[in-house]
Amino acid sequence: MPTGKTTLRVLGTSVTLIDKIREQAQKDLNIDIEFIVRSVQDAQRIAVMQPESYDIYDQWFHNVDFVWPAQSIQPIDVDRIDQWDLVNSLPKTGRVLPSQPLAQGSEPSGRLYVQHDGSLGSTPSKQISMLPLAHNVDSFAYNEALLPPELREQEESWQWLLAPQMKGKAAFQNDAAMGTIDAAIAINASGLAEFKDPSNLALAEIDLLIHILKTKRDAGQFVEFWKDHDQSIKLLKSKRSYIQSIWAPIYYRNHCNIAGFKMASPKEGYRAWCGGLSVSKCATGHKLDDVYKYLNWWLSGWPGSVIARQGYYISNTDSVKNYLSEEEWQFWYEGKPALKDLNGIDDQPLIPKGSKRSGGSYEQRMSNIAVWNSVMDEHNYLVRKWRELTKDE
Repeated sequence: MPTGKTTLRVLGTSVTLIDKIREQAQKDLNIDIEFIVRSVQDAQRIAVMQPESYDIYDQWFHNVDFVWPAQSIQPIDVDRIDQWDLVNSLPKTGRVLPSQPLAQGSEPSGRLYVQHDGSLGSTPSKQISMLPLAHNVDSFAYNEALLPPELREQEESWQWLLAPQMKGKAAFQNDAAMGTIDAAIAINASGLAEFKDPSNLALAEIDLLIHILKTKRDAGQFVEFWKDHDQSIKLLKSKRSYIQSIWAPIYYRNHCNIAGFKMASPKEGYRAWCGGLSVSKCATGHKLDDVYKYLNWWLSGWPGSVIARQGYYISNTDSVKNYLSEEEWQFWYEGKPALKDLNGIDDQPLIPKGSKRSGGSYEQRMSNIAVWNSVMDEHNYLVRKWRELTKDE
């Protein structure tokens, strides 16, 4: 039945648009909330071209490179963000530790602050392009029991995806932007080429990367280029794939850790991402007030605890700690062994007692970044070439 309240429309993907979060937000804020769940590409297209169709865009920082130039989103006033001072240094500076070098790619601080001329940059100001929230590092998962003995003796490496021992048992993700970065790191690690900046390939480098992958594909290296969560899990659980690039929610929501798969902590480093909330340029008046309520709610602590139980982190870590048990905090953030069985977001057992998160603590994992998710200068050309690679998948 109609409630008489306006509806807050949140556009994004299934990564963070979870019914449990929507239901709790409606209850806490007394606001009707509609989640518009789309694929990465569809959400991006709608965000750019139809800002009147949503109020909040829930996506990743590298997507800001599309929506900000299109003037589809409006600046966020940090004075209206209650816990802005509690947002940690990673999205604000691109680093967890001050001594850490900046990783390549679209690290969040470089497109966080609105500058005096309306561009985006890392110089702090009173306006931001996106409220930084969930973030993590991705790599690949592999079946430990089926890993060839000669690879078991090596450090985990992206080159395993291209290793001859994995012929016919490897899979990449189908997303052009992220899949290209994964592939570029793997190619570098394999010594098949040397891409100086895997986050931003030149035209000739894109051609070379696609040529290498096509050669591997035609030789039978890859099972598939997976398009979504379901396809990714079917590949792993059917044992058609022994090793594949993967996202944390796929890994944990489907209990891959219990099923014998391990999330790698590759020696070359992870591919990192940072997500958050941007505001449609069309949100005004009372609707904009509701938008800020929702943004502030995401920093209240409870949402971050749901994010943590999927293997993600949240930007205001101190607030989240209050909503996790000591055992959960130690496992998810400190990288310590689980002192008891831990439940996931479905309240079902997810982490067996004694398990230890690969890659270590928050600081260790977020300090081991090879490349951030990025939009390359030659993005349109890349997408066309990537489709040629994956068209038969």
